[in-house]
Amino acid sequence: MSKKFDRELLADVAERLISHLQTRTDVQNIDLMNLSGFCRNCLSKWYLAAAEKKNINLDYNQSRELIYGMPYDEWKAKHQKEATKEQLEDFNNK
Repeated sequence: MSKKFDRELLADVAERLISHLQTRTDVQNIDLMNLSGFCRNCLSKWYLAAAEKKNINLDYNQSRELIYGMPYDEWKAKHQKEATKEQLEDFNNK
């Protein structure tokens, strides 16, 4: 399998993951962080870092909009819930 083919597969998988997270608005970022160690914001930062590595002009808000599927403030207002005490304790104990 060539490296180009591998990258195409990885791109398809990443696109599917991002699409999945855009539709699963019930899954909170803190839950993602507590279970997997990354969240939508992490993906946004990784996307931005990859763009910078390839000299693509992009800022953090633009990368978050690509990952969230809408402006971050809009997503936050529509879907983000206050973290529970248990969620915060779990996060801080990692």
